Parts: sequence; structure tokens; C-alpha cells
Amino acid sequence: MTITDSAPIAAVAGQRETSLPVVIIGAGPVGLAAAAQLLERGIEPLVLERGDHAGAAISEWGHIRLFSPWRHVTDAASVRLLEAQGWTPQHPDALPTGHELVKHYLAPLAATPQLASRIRYGVTVENVSRDGMDRTRTAGRDTTPFLIRVDSRGDADEIRARAVIDASGTFSTPNPVTTSGLAPRHSAEVADRLTHGLPDVLGRDRAQFAGRRVVVVGAGHSAANALIALRRLAEQEPGTTITWAIRSADPHRVVGSDDDQLPGRASLGAATRELIDDNAVTLVDRFLIDDVEPRGDAVALVGTRAGAPTAIEADVVVVGTGFRPDLDGLREIRLRLDDVVEAPEKLAPLIDPNEHSCGSVPPHGVDELSHPEKGFWLAGMKSYGRAPTFLLLTGYEQVRSIADELAGRHEEARRIELVLPETGVCSTDLAAGSCCIVPAASERSAVSDLTLTAKPASCC
Repeated sequence: MTITDSAPIAAVAGQRETSLPVVIIGAGPVGLAAAAQLLERGIEPLVLERGDHAGAAISEWGHIRLFSPWRHVTDAASVRLLEAQGWTPQHPDALPTGHELVKHYLAPLAATPQLASRIRYGVTVENVSRDGMDRTRTAGRDTTPFLIRVDSRGDADEIRARAVIDASGTFSTPNPVTTSGLAPRHSAEVADRLTHGLPDVLGRDRAQFAGRRVVVVGAGHSAANALIALRRLAEQEPGTTITWAIRSADPHRVVGSDDDQLPGRASLGAATRELIDDNAVTLVDRFLIDDVEPRGDAVALVGTRAGAPTAIEADVVVVGTGFRPDLDGLREIRLRLDDVVEAPEKLAPLIDPNEHSCGSVPPHGVDELSHPEKGFWLAGMKSYGRAPTFLLLTGYEQVRSIADELAGRHEEARRIELVLPETGVCSTDLAAGSCCIVPAASERSAVSDLTLTAKPASCC
């Protein structure tokens, strides 16, 4: 096209922009839901997934069973795509494990003809910017395509997009074990002794814990599930000892009360109380960890307990202190984030873990998720920053709203189309049935995100 006086540069840029796809980072539940919602509105998506299959992050904690039943973990537009292919849904009230969620929902969804050709695997997004503009440039910014720099199995590439939805979750960026939030000073030397997130204590990771001195750090549901699994392991493997280190004066966040409205969570609390009552774990409360030091073939957690210098030696440490968003590749994007939880500024008060559980977070969309960077959104668990209150249903409503906004359906984008269960449908359960560790990524599934704890907890 020749640029003339009758074709302003902004107009030409706008035409170029709308011919480009919307790039979605992450092929987890929310990322695939975003793609399905966009397709229904005639908008071309391109999904970039770092793993080698859809739901790769979920597969890392696939042994976990969700509190959320099938009817609360699927997206409406995604289900419509699946049903067109003859998909058979699972029982709506059954509780899936992470592996089952991938096998029976995410894998078939990613394999539909509509999505299969629009997902690229083995692609790591390194940076997002505007094409030819750093964050300081303003003129023409809103109509300039996004530039996404990626590493595709060792090969560098650049992709241009009309909009970007970052649904990459937080599972790959766990919080450090120290109270300061900083990495241990001897990170490289102690790395092989620290396990973050959701280890499969009774399965894949059994050898790492059997017959070892294990310290679990964190006062949330992930930590509690790890403790319960470790007790089972200790009953089978002599020499396995368990210490539970928490910052607070008591583990009330996990233990909870007998009248908890979520039976699974109530049973988790009861099982945790039993651990303490039976002296199956050594509880070290009021422990503030300053550093992790190498001690021969072991490590020592050093800090203070009730103001007195304290050190706990361990062969392996389970770090259940939650997750945080990776924002390094977004330095050239104009984000407006809350100073505390690192969520979009308008969303942060709605998800403050000091005020809300996942069931009390109001549904929200483009207005609460918007940044000064037009056409860029954080969605799913990553949009919640460090808050542990994310629920998949809420993530699906987010991307439904974003899709309507991109389609020019501004009124629909601001209409709430979701009613959350009153108690919230959150977390996972290990106390009853098979070993399932609560996701704080997810619990913050990130659970890339997936379901989370309904009460605030450091492990989320």
C-alpha cells in the first residue's frame, strides 16, 4: 500500500495491526480458553507454549486432585469446540487430578482442528515490546503491532501481534525460602537440596525423600499436603523424619475449623491437626529464615525463632512459600501493577488475600485487567500476581471479556457472565484418598494455574 495524504500513517498501521494474530502466551486452561473465545468471534489466535504439550505445567503436579469438580474447571467456548468433535465429558461432580485434566480436557482441546494448527510448542517467550518502540515512545503507540521475541527450541525468532494475552501462570517462579523474599546467598550450592512447589512424595519423587530428614517450610495447604504425604512415606520408609517450619505462632491457616464449608479442606485441616497431636511432625513456629547454608551433604536453615538465633539441618527442604509472576520479559510494556501483590492496579483490591478467598473475589474483566499498554493483558493466575485466590472460572471469565473487547463488543466485555459458588471451589485434597498436593500456582496453578486455596496462605 502506498502512503498518501488520504491514507494517514496511523490508519495504515491500524490495518496492518488488525491483520495480525492475537498472541496468547501459555497453553494451559486459561490460554486455550482465550484461543477458543477469540475463534468464536472471528479473531485469529496464536498460542505459544514453552512445554511440549498443552497443560505442561499442570503435568508437573499431575498427581494432585482438585477440590473443584469437572463442572467448574472447563470453559464454555472450549467445550463447544470439543463437543463438535464428539468429545465425551467426564462426570460433572467428579474431582479430576491434574493428569486427568490434561488427558480428558486440555489434550483433546488442543488437538481440535480449530486449535491444533494455532499452537506452537517448545517456544519460550523472552520479551514483549512494540515493533520499533521501547516503553518511552508514545506517538502512534496504540496502533503499532506488538513484537514478541521468542526462543523456539534454540532458534531465535520474532513474532508480531495485534494484541497479547499473557496467560503463562506463575508455576515456574516460586517464592524463595527466605523471609526476606531474596534467594539464599549460597543458591548454587544448596539448589539440589531445595524442592519448590508440589513434589510427588509418594510417587515420582519418592527416592528424594525416603529415609531423609525433611523440612517443610510454609503455612498453607500445599505445605500441609506435603506433610501428610511425608507422614505416609515415613510409615513405609524408616529414617524419614519431618519438621514443619512456619513464620506464625500457630498453623491455624491450615488447621482451620471443623465447620469449614468445603469438606475436602476441612478434612485436610483435621489431618494436619492429627499430625501435630500424634507428634508425627516436629513443629517449629515463629521461625524467620535468613539464609540456607551448605553443611556437608546437608543444608541448614538459619535464622531466628522468637528472636533467638536458630538453625535447622535437613537433607531436603520442601519450599511451600508460594509463587510470584515473572515480569522480566515485560520491561518494555507499560504495566500498572499494585505495589504489594503485583497484580493489575484495579484488580488488586478485589483479590487482596487479607480480605478475600477465591469464592469471594468478584468476577472481573477488561476494565480491571487493563494497563496503560492498550491491547496487552495479564490473564489467569499471572494476573493475580502474588495473591493465592485464583479460581479457574474467574480466569475463563477474564478471557471471555477480553475476547469481546477485541471484537469491538465493548458493552458485552463489561457484562458479568459468571456466578461463583458461594463457598468458592478451590484447592486440592490430600487428606482423603490418594496423594494430592494442593496447588498454590496455581494453589496458584498456576496452577499455571489452576485452582487455589480458598484462604490466604504463604504457600499459595
